[in-house]
Amino acid sequence: MGKKVVFLDIDGTIWDDANIIPESTVMAIHQMQENGHEVFINSGRTRSFIREKHLLDIGFDGIVSGCGTMIEYHGRELFCHRIPRDLAIHTVETVRACGMRPILEGKHYLYMDESEFDYEPYGQKLMAEMGDDLLSIAGHWGEWDISKLSCATDNADMERCMRELGDAYGFLIHSSTVCEMVPTGFDKGTGIQRVCELLGVDISDTYAFGDSVNDTEMMEAAGHAIVMGNGTDDLKAMADYVTKTLHEGGIHHGCRKMGLI
Repeated sequence: MGKKVVFLDIDGTIWDDANIIPESTVMAIHQMQENGHEVFINSGRTRSFIREKHLLDIGFDGIVSGCGTMIEYHGRELFCHRIPRDLAIHTVETVRACGMRPILEGKHYLYMDESEFDYEPYGQKLMAEMGDDLLSIAGHWGEWDISKLSCATDNADMERCMRELGDAYGFLIHSSTVCEMVPTGFDKGTGIQRVCELLGVDISDTYAFGDSVNDTEMMEAAGHAIVMGNGTDDLKAMADYVTKTLHEGGIHHGCRKMGLI
């Protein structure tokens, strides 16, 4: 078997809601690398929010972050897209006018106004995990270095927002209360395509593991689509193979099934 490139989503794929990574997942990653394959994170999180030491210490060959808006390979930045200042300001003003509460996501920082997320678990999680790298939107108005954003959408006029910003962003609707907004032309699938172009890899030699809506384009782009047993039904319908759940050793099992280990 020649060299393959494997792309792993983080949340619900590598680790669970408590950031626990099964030992079998770490073992599978290292076995793939020993077999001459390369393993990338491919996450909707921007690079500033991929920071947990026990995750990065696994030793990935590369990271595709922010739904394809940034690519690193062996610690070297190959590509990064930044939302232009005027568009970023217009975006924040528009989503707020539509009743949405934004979290702006960039290479070095996340931006959130704490008053908009008082006592909400996700806001508390960001404050605890990001520390000084979580900045206020208001306190850095217009100077945000960002590649995408997420929004709380309870009580939001989503139709208006999509109408007014639909040319500039793709909307990933996770639930009635959460959506991601990714600049048009970027997604996890374009991230795979760009990695293949940069490294001279045939896309038929790529494998993707994921579990949720923002993995859709990744599954469409990859040569082989493997969906976690805890994944959504819609994503499972796209799979070449549905593996076991995260805590049942889903990545290790899927890698064995695909002949990667």
